[in-house]
Amino acid sequence: MQGHTIKPSSKQLSSMVVVAAAIMLVLLAGVAHGGRRRLVSSSEDEPCKKMTVYYHDILYTGNNTANATSAAVTKPAAALSTSHWANGTFFGLLVVFDDLVTEEQALSSEPVARAQGFYFYDKKEEYNAWLAFSLVFNSTAYTGTLNLMGADLMYEKTRDISVVGGTGDFFMSRGIATLSLNAAEGTVYFRLKMDIKLYECYV
Repeated sequence: MQGHTIKPSSKQLSSMVVVAAAIMLVLLAGVAHGGRRRLVSSSEDEPCKKMTVYYHDILYTGNNTANATSAAVTKPAAALSTSHWANGTFFGLLVVFDDLVTEEQALSSEPVARAQGFYFYDKKEEYNAWLAFSLVFNSTAYTGTLNLMGADLMYEKTRDISVVGGTGDFFMSRGIATLSLNAAEGTVYFRLKMDIKLYECYV
């Protein structure tokens, strides 16, 4: 009896091509992500990474050039918001910042990152702001960035903003940063406590 070769059907060939392509995509994804493994938390109480840092903002007043880390780049419209710092809501005011971020509360403590971005006041009746910034890390603990954005509901004791991405040690991270006012000196200086919880990480 003479042997014969069984040839796969066109349908089987198509399935084999699809499987091979899927395997290649998985392998390429691993290479593209530097061989990292994606972790997604299954519980709000169990983030894949968390940290607490302190954000220090020193507003430029005209005579503190050496120490200032933020500056107002627009003026509120007089008809919409009073210009007096004690009473106004500063509706329309935009502030750009390059602020120090530390692991300890003290402004003089070791920096872990810079917060670089902007916030603006967006409510006529009361203090309320919206902000977007990057935490730029360059320390022995971390390198890379975390990108954050959201509404800063200033009358709330704590408020959450979104972590929408990252680079380096925080590649493609997603999560929440909970902000709370930790200290203030008039309108010139404030310190925010930031509890950051990441629920999607690459390790």
